[in-house]
Order: sequence, then C-alpha cells, then structure tokens
Amino acid sequence: MARAIWKGSISFGLVNIPIGLYPATRKEDLKFRLLRKADLSPVNYKRVAEKDGKEVPWNEIVKGYEYEKGKYIVLKDEDFQRVDVEATQTVDIKDFVDEDEIDPIFFYKPYYLEPQKGGDKAYALLRDSLKEKKKVGIAKVVIKTREYLAGVKPEDGALVLELMHFGDELIDTSRLNIPKKAEVGKRELKMATALIDSMSAKWDPEKYKDDYREALMHVIEEKVEAGGKEIEEKPRKAAKPTKVIDLVKVLQQSLEQTGSKKKKTARGGKHPHRHKKAA
Repeated sequence: MARAIWKGSISFGLVNIPIGLYPATRKEDLKFRLLRKADLSPVNYKRVAEKDGKEVPWNEIVKGYEYEKGKYIVLKDEDFQRVDVEATQTVDIKDFVDEDEIDPIFFYKPYYLEPQKGGDKAYALLRDSLKEKKKVGIAKVVIKTREYLAGVKPEDGALVLELMHFGDELIDTSRLNIPKKAEVGKRELKMATALIDSMSAKWDPEKYKDDYREALMHVIEEKVEAGGKEIEEKPRKAAKPTKVIDLVKVLQQSLEQTGSKKKKTARGGKHPHRHKKAA
C-alpha cells in the first residue's frame, strides 16, 4: 500500500488510537498536454500580470484576498500562522450521531484509517462499537493547514474517515425552481414504482465502468497504431430529444422494454448495458 499521507490518532473521551491516513480512492482521468499544432511542441503556462502583461517570477508573487471588486488585501505567512487552528495530529471526535440521520450529500472524500503499533485493540473496539450502534463519529481534523469536518465510520472491516461539508457550504434547495406540489395520478405512480421495481438490482460497484474513458483509450490506441494519422469517422445518427406528452404511455413502454431485456439476460444473452472493452 502507498505511504500514509498523515499520521496521528483518533480521540474520543480519554481514548487515543494511533492511526495512519490513506487515500481510499484513485482518479483514473487521462492526462493531456497542450501542444503547438505546427510541431507538437508542449505549451507551458506563464504567470503574467494583468496590468502590463509581463511575466512575474515566483519570488515576486504574494497571496491576496479580494474584499471588494478590484481591491485586495495581502496575506503573509505570518497571517496564516496567526489563525488559531492547532494542528494536533488528532481526529477529535466531538459527537456520535445515528448514521441514518446524516444526509449522504454531506460526505465527499473518504480515507482509510489504519491502526499503528499498539492501537489494534482500541481500533477494533471503536470499529465494532460503531457498527453495533449504527453510529458515525463526527470529528474535527487538521490536515496540512486546513481544518475539516469528518465522519468516522466502519466500512468493510476498516475504519473510514470521510471528509464532510460544513452546513453553510451546502446550497439551500429553496433557491431552485423545483415543484413543491404536483398532481401525480394513482395510475402514473403505480406504473412508476413498478418500473423502479423492475429495474432494481443488488448493488455491485464492479458492474459500472467508465465507458467514456475506455472508448477514448481505444481512439488513442487506434491513432498510435496509425502513426498519428486521422482516422475516418463513422457517421452517427444524433439522438432526437423526446417530448413526454403521454406519461402513462412512456411508462408502459419503459416497463415493456425493461421486461424484454430481463428475459434476454435470463436466457444467457449479453447484458444490455455492458460494452466491449477496448482492444
């Protein structure tokens, strides 16, 4: 496994558990460089001042906060150090909250917690207690120079620290133009729930692949094999937007389509949403 990005301890009450923090996810984005078209020379970015268009060396760059349009206040390293956020290297659990009380929208980035020397028993105790009570430990933690809100929860035999949004970071849905009350017919509701039932399945994360990335890699491999030459594009029919006029009719067609797909799958046919991997 990769090296821990942070080492410290979990603290709740008088209990301290030494832990290491490891990323729980990885990004598989393809990386591209900007090139000059004429000779494929890489294009580099320059730090240019807006006022005169001149390049600015790193030693002349400062950090500024725009407090009014076009007006800035400069912050030095000493100003950031004055902020009273003590980096204690501790995941300080403040409360234990029922897991089902927390809207999943609050969580956004998970890390695995690994017990360090001497912490196995206390680690297992916290993990099993959280699982038994179906609770999440709500904690504050400082990583590098920033304080985060985080949830500590059991996941697949491990403890996971998942960074959370603070309450004031979420946009109030009242700002959106969404239907508060809409007249939904009983027949429409019955058919919609039947469609959901027919499309229900066990959660299997391996089932869902990044089809766009695979298809793009296939294009890249084709171009490499062709020595960078352009590849003839096969014409595609653009999908026409559909207008939902008769909702019941659309639901009925969806149910019939889903039913026929399930029958094909049951007979050993290929899964309708599974694509071939790029060669």
